[in-house]
Amino acid sequence: MIAVDRWTGEEGLLLQSVKRLSVRNFADDLGISPRTVSHWKEKPTRKCRPSTAQILDAALAQCTPEEQEAFRFRLAALRGESVGPTGVEIAQPAPCTVVSHKFLPVYLGERLSSLYAAAAPRPSGPGGLEQRVLPGEHRTAHTSTVHVFACGIALVLLEEHQRVDTLTELAVWRYRSYLTDRAWAGQRMTRLLEQHSPDGKAVDPSPDPEYVLSVYELRDHSWTKAGLDPALQLLTTPSVLVNRQDPQNIRPLGAGIEDAKFGDGWEHPEAVAFDGGASRGVAGWSGVSYHPQPDERALTTSQIVALELDVQALWALSSHILRMIEEGQDPVMPPAYGWRFLRGAYVRLTTARPTETAQHRVMREAILATSELPDRLRAAQDALRDSNP
Repeated sequence: MIAVDRWTGEEGLLLQSVKRLSVRNFADDLGISPRTVSHWKEKPTRKCRPSTAQILDAALAQCTPEEQEAFRFRLAALRGESVGPTGVEIAQPAPCTVVSHKFLPVYLGERLSSLYAAAAPRPSGPGGLEQRVLPGEHRTAHTSTVHVFACGIALVLLEEHQRVDTLTELAVWRYRSYLTDRAWAGQRMTRLLEQHSPDGKAVDPSPDPEYVLSVYELRDHSWTKAGLDPALQLLTTPSVLVNRQDPQNIRPLGAGIEDAKFGDGWEHPEAVAFDGGASRGVAGWSGVSYHPQPDERALTTSQIVALELDVQALWALSSHILRMIEEGQDPVMPPAYGWRFLRGAYVRLTTARPTETAQHRVMREAILATSELPDRLRAAQDALRDSNP
């Protein structure tokens, strides 16, 4: 049976027409006031109350197969969607607007002290990391900031707005822009270090962010659930849409690949979906996608960004520690940021707070599971404890 993800007066009136009942008989059948049905006619786009939506869900489930099929076709026509001969919606690529948040972290260690002193204070995030912020001054990004963490990490955050006709187009832009973004971020950090250096010496070596992680907020689109779910999956794992063998020449895999993914309702086996209340999201190894709904109970993208700032800073820090071990060096960190610091960050990130909502909890758990940060923190913590007991 078809599921209605958002009941408004239009869908309610559509169900009434399918059941061929008068206003009074339809209201009696639902157990609601006839005035409520009349209000739907006056304001058809107003969202129904949750209790009314549940009543409409139950009424649709009790319809005959013929009534349900008629409802499918009429609902598709109302929303301008395509349906197959069985009345099942055909999910397919469509234009959309996406807000991209790119995280580019780099370990600076003691070199970061001058930047931290010059940066503006900023409240700590979910991981409890002390951080400050400097302007990014990116020429084309909607906003750009450099987040300076007291533990020795600098992280560039770029917010960019993209309107695309297909998700393949967005995937190509994503990977092509990564090369220029990393180069720009390294140059920006170099300029900041030179600008705030006490002796004004040139920076050597120049900082070079090792990777880019993206968080995508899906905004304007025409998908219902059948198309929205694979769209969020593809936003999280866009590598399945492009050929990345030559990083200098990223190109689409081929015609029909995205159509096939939508048609199959594609899901990445390692991605983790999470519920943001009235909204939906997906967390994967290379990023997070989220579609917020205007609901006061729903998560906000800013909450996801706040978590990822701490997650990516700790990922970069633990990577630095583990890399030193791989190179045969004993990792040495300032006492304030040794293994006890990592243990505290691990506990703060993995332990639910009394004021934490269920939606925030499942989002946090999905991001931590797909990033594998807890395992890296434990490994880095053990390494620091062994070398600095």
